Amino acid sequence: MDYRFSDEEESFRAEVREFLRSELPEDWDFDPFELTEDKWDFARDFTKKLAGKGWVAPAWPQEYGGQGMPYMKQVVLSEEIAYHRAPNTSLIGVTYAGPTIIVYGNDDQKKQFLPGITSGDIVWCQGYSEPNAGSDLASLQTRAVKDGDDYIINGTKIWSSNAHKANWCFFLARTDTKAPKHKGISYFITPMDAPGVSVRPLVNMADEHVFNEIIFDNVRVPVKYLVGEENRGWYIGMTTLDFERSNISTAAQYRRTFEQLVEYAKEQGARSKEPGNESASNGSKDGTQAKLAELAIENQVGRYLSYRVASMQSRGQIPNYESSAAKVYHSEYGQRLAGAGLQIMGMHGTLREESKHARMRGRFARTYLTSLGSTIAAGTSEIQRGIIAQRGLGLSRI
Repeated sequence: MDYRFSDEEESFRAEVREFLRSELPEDWDFDPFELTEDKWDFARDFTKKLAGKGWVAPAWPQEYGGQGMPYMKQVVLSEEIAYHRAPNTSLIGVTYAGPTIIVYGNDDQKKQFLPGITSGDIVWCQGYSEPNAGSDLASLQTRAVKDGDDYIINGTKIWSSNAHKANWCFFLARTDTKAPKHKGISYFITPMDAPGVSVRPLVNMADEHVFNEIIFDNVRVPVKYLVGEENRGWYIGMTTLDFERSNISTAAQYRRTFEQLVEYAKEQGARSKEPGNESASNGSKDGTQAKLAELAIENQVGRYLSYRVASMQSRGQIPNYESSAAKVYHSEYGQRLAGAGLQIMGMHGTLREESKHARMRGRFARTYLTSLGSTIAAGTSEIQRGIIAQRGLGLSRI
C-alpha cells in the first residue's frame, strides 16, 4: 500500500488548513466532545460554515449534501479538522449514523436524514449501552412492541454522548423476546423531543457533562423509522460500531497532543541550560527523549492503522477486525500518551486549566482521567481482541 497522498489531495489539505486557521480563534484548543454550554453556539455556527463549503461529508453524493469527492479527500478533511480540534456538531452523524443509513436505510430515510447531517441541522446521539448491557450488548432489555403503525419503546440507555444537545437518536431495542438474543433486536431512529423521551446528565470523573442517560417511557416510534429489517438490527448496529471504531480523527488528535508535549519538553530542555535553572528537566538524563521517541513511533503506527481502514472504505469495503485493531491501539496509546505527559510535566501536569500555573490548558490532567474510558467505550479492549482473534486470525472461541 502507498500511504502517500496525491498532489491533488495535498493541495486540498492546504486549502482546509487555510480555512481552519482563518475561522478558528487563535487560542482554540478544545477537544471535539469538550463542548460546554459557552462553546456550543460557536460549534454549531462553525459546523454551518463547514456545511456551506460542502465539507461536512464531502464524499457523500451531491443529492445528500456532499460533493461526491473521492473518499481519500474526506480522510484528509477529517484528519485536518481533528488535528486542529475544530468543533463539528455533525460528527456522530457523519461518522456513525450517516454511513449506516447509506448502507441500510431506505430511500425515504436517506432523503430525510442525510441532508440534515450535511447541513449541520441534525445533531445525533446513540442509544446502545444499558445499565445491564455494556460489553454484552446483545443482552439489552429495551423493548419495542409493535402497535399498529408504531412501535412502543420502553427502556433505558446510558453513556450517550451529547444526548442533551441532540435532536435525533439511533438506538437498538428488542423486538422478539423469544428469539436468540442476537436475532431479536431491531435498529430504530427517533426524534429526541418525542413524548416520553427524557435525558439525565452523567458527569464523568473529569467533572464534565458529556455523557447522558436516555429514558424511553412508552415512546411511540413510527414504523417508518425502523432501519433495515425487523429483528436484524444487531448486524446493522455492528456496522455502526465498525464505522465508529475506524474513525481517522483519533490518530490526528493524538498527533497534535504529542507535538504539544514535544514542544513543552523542548522549552524545558532550553531552560535547563540557562544559568540558575540546573534543576529544570534535562531530557537526555531523565529519559524524556527516549520516551518521546517511543511515543513518536507508536503515533505513526496508529496513523497507518487508520489509513489502512480508510483505504478499505475508499474501495467500498466495510472494515471489521481492521477497525477493531485501530480502535484498541488508539485507545491504549491515548492512555500511554496521557501518562507520559503527566510524567514529563511533573507537578504542572496535574493542574487543570483553572490554575494559573497550568500548562496547555491542563490538557494532560484532563486526558489522564478521560482516557480511562477509551478502552471501554465502543467495545472494551478485550472485546476488540476477541474480534481480531476470531475474524482476523481465524482462531476459535474458547
